[in-house]
Amino acid sequence: MKLWGGRFIKEENSLVNQFNASISFDQRFYRQDIHGSIAHVTMLAKQGILTDSEKQQIVEGLEGILTDVENGTLEIDPAAEDIHSFVEAVLTQRIGDVGKKLHTGRSRNDQVALDMKLYIRDEISQLDSLLKNLLHALLTIIESNLETYMPGFTHLQKAQPVTVSHHFGAYFEMFLRDRSRLSDIRKRMNTCPLGAGALAGTTYPLDREYTASLLGFDCATRNSMDSVSDRDYLIELCSAMATVMMHLSRFCEEMILWNSNEYQFVELDDAYSTGSSIMPQKKNPDIAELVRGKTGRVYGALVSILTTMKGIPLAYNKDMQEDKELVFDAIDTTKGCIALFTGMLETMKFNKEIMEKSAANGFTNATDAADYLVNHGIPFRDAHGIVGRLVLYCLDRGIALDDMSLEEYKAISPVFEEDIYDAISLKTCVEKRTVLGAPGPSAMAKVVVEYKKLLEE
Repeated sequence: MKLWGGRFIKEENSLVNQFNASISFDQRFYRQDIHGSIAHVTMLAKQGILTDSEKQQIVEGLEGILTDVENGTLEIDPAAEDIHSFVEAVLTQRIGDVGKKLHTGRSRNDQVALDMKLYIRDEISQLDSLLKNLLHALLTIIESNLETYMPGFTHLQKAQPVTVSHHFGAYFEMFLRDRSRLSDIRKRMNTCPLGAGALAGTTYPLDREYTASLLGFDCATRNSMDSVSDRDYLIELCSAMATVMMHLSRFCEEMILWNSNEYQFVELDDAYSTGSSIMPQKKNPDIAELVRGKTGRVYGALVSILTTMKGIPLAYNKDMQEDKELVFDAIDTTKGCIALFTGMLETMKFNKEIMEKSAANGFTNATDAADYLVNHGIPFRDAHGIVGRLVLYCLDRGIALDDMSLEEYKAISPVFEEDIYDAISLKTCVEKRTVLGAPGPSAMAKVVVEYKKLLEE
């Protein structure tokens, strides 16, 4: 029996029924749907719309359904139109006509809006927890590698020496911002739509603020039309997850490069790699590649829901049912990718000697050679030109700046003295960068203290 069947004479076409039904995916809401209904009938009894006896029967019936679904003794009927009609039908079967009073003062429109908000609120908490675990894994690496030298890159070209701590600290900042975005979304969406009805509220004397408080919302929504047609928080969440995935994808791209034979900066654990069916020597970074690939899938969810919502007039329209599968898939994908990436990171090994050797070869200390000249009275623009000539000299001979003799230095500029070698050593290049945000160990150590405080909050 459809919740809306009284108006219709003919049976719904079977294909239409299948096309219209949402039980295959909104059954995820069973827990949220039941909790929302319990809060609703509790409020109805408080307002005298239901008797205390009716409330007790309905609440006990709903709690029994929840228990039976979770222990597997009650299977959700795939033939039901949606999770709301399934719960109400089972409730009425179990407690009789009093179960039909469950829907007093509400519509499926505000009911599904509530369920979605409750579900998303729970999922945001899980996403945040996964990101926090990832940040802890990053912090362990950062703390352990304050003096692990490596080349920093711009344009994928070696630029200046940094440390693994500093490089990974950049990703720490990204994922911190991701957590902040999730927190902002949760605050903004934490208003209760229940009581908005189909679009125009109800004539029953509901206490919407009481319902909101029972369900952990900050307040009730202020406009009933917006309450049932708002999907902004889903768009914001998809945008936030797309940003998380973009950060993961950038990180994966670097790990894929660093794991290659050409770099050999890191070695991925066997548990997060696969082999080739034909080439026995291969160890492929498939997990990193899949995370990179699945980023497009989450992007697709964001673009799809934006496209779905762009032409919908107020208030509720069936188009909005399309939000669920998109968002569910994006959430599942993002959660899985964060968890797998964290495991990959925790088991990854750094080839520190290779990283340091790479930093030493590639003129990453050229800027420091220019700074040396500036500190000896040469204008920076002239110093830049002198060091450019040094680099050309080294390239012609296949050597590094560190390999030049003092006589070769002086032939290009008499300002150079014996202390040039200390000035351009990797240790000096990194350690003298002590301003906030720089790679120097002393600067990074202060940042680590801040990171720990942020993770404890």
